[in-house]
Amino acid sequence: MLASSSPGPVVLVLASGRGERFKASGGATHKLYAPLGSTTVLEHTLAAVRASGLAWHAEDAGHPGMGDSIAAAVRATAGANGWLVLPADLPLVLPGTLRNMACALQAAAAEGAAVVQPAYQGERGHPVGFASACGAELMALTGEQGAARIVRQYAQQGRLRQVSVEDVGTVTDVDTVGDLRRAERILALRGAVRAGD
Repeated sequence: MLASSSPGPVVLVLASGRGERFKASGGATHKLYAPLGSTTVLEHTLAAVRASGLAWHAEDAGHPGMGDSIAAAVRATAGANGWLVLPADLPLVLPGTLRNMACALQAAAAEGAAVVQPAYQGERGHPVGFASACGAELMALTGEQGAARIVRQYAQQGRLRQVSVEDVGTVTDVDTVGDLRRAERILALRGAVRAGD
């Protein structure tokens, strides 16, 4: 599902998790298909990605862990000029944030950095951006941990750039029913703000 021929990084939407924590917290369905506003968690995420205008790939095949999912998505888009790794359970991320992170990744890569990460009020979030030089390491990932080890490695080398953002959506993931309620409140507040413009 690679859309657009943008020269920038590809957004990797990771949608293959089992969502067990959500069900354990009382959820009646998989978290990505839980209703949020007039649609689902997943559709909110995909709508933001589409609206960003960036190339994207949805990885929704069943994988044992986050690392396997990232590796498969990077293999599927191996010719990309970098990647923005976005778990599909971040339905409130804004299209402008995705574009800003894409620009930040390209600027950082030009300076020799390899990874960019958004931070909202000091809290690290997603999407995490990886330069194309990280491709082989990303494709070798397995297991539950995702790319945290790679991020730490580049941070230790001074090749990670943190990008301050004003988007609470970068840190609003839906892992439990309580998280979904919080996302609903933020979404309603955004709608009220827009209505008052």
